[in-house]
Amino acid sequence: MSGPVAIGLGANLGDPLAALRGAIDAIDALPTTRVLIASDVFLTAPVGGPAGQPDYVNAVVLVETSLAPSALLRELQRIELEAGRVRTVRDGPRTLDLDILWWEGRVIHEPDLQVPHPRLMERRFALEPLHDVLREAAFADALAALPDQGVRRLGPIADATIEAIFPDEG
Repeated sequence: MSGPVAIGLGANLGDPLAALRGAIDAIDALPTTRVLIASDVFLTAPVGGPAGQPDYVNAVVLVETSLAPSALLRELQRIELEAGRVRTVRDGPRTLDLDILWWEGRVIHEPDLQVPHPRLMERRFALEPLHDVLREAAFADALAALPDQGVRRLGPIADATIEAIFPDEG
């Protein structure tokens, strides 16, 4: 197995917590792949995309896998589709978004995949949960340089509730 590999999870439609929990289970069930740890869940104001979309729920899982990067990407895209992901608007609302953020010891430049994620160091919503599971100095330095960006820690995914995210919906 190689790794670890950091996968970013995000959702802002439907039941985002259920989507993230389901994604973690689906990732853990992939061939020759196992989830090592999941970050806390973070509530995040949308970055880019159309105005008026709901806040996102974000987390990161650290995995070990023997899958090649392109094979892992295909599997993550399949999980997104099974969760109802429709790609119509760039940075638009989604039922599930899975991104390979970082792969230990690897820099990948393929037509459909760049690792580390090209905007990783600009996005607190990805860096906060990544730093939660992987205490790399570069991530801490990047976080220190970023503005707040409307990111709020909700706690462990197992303890998070939809009421904590959307108090008016409970």
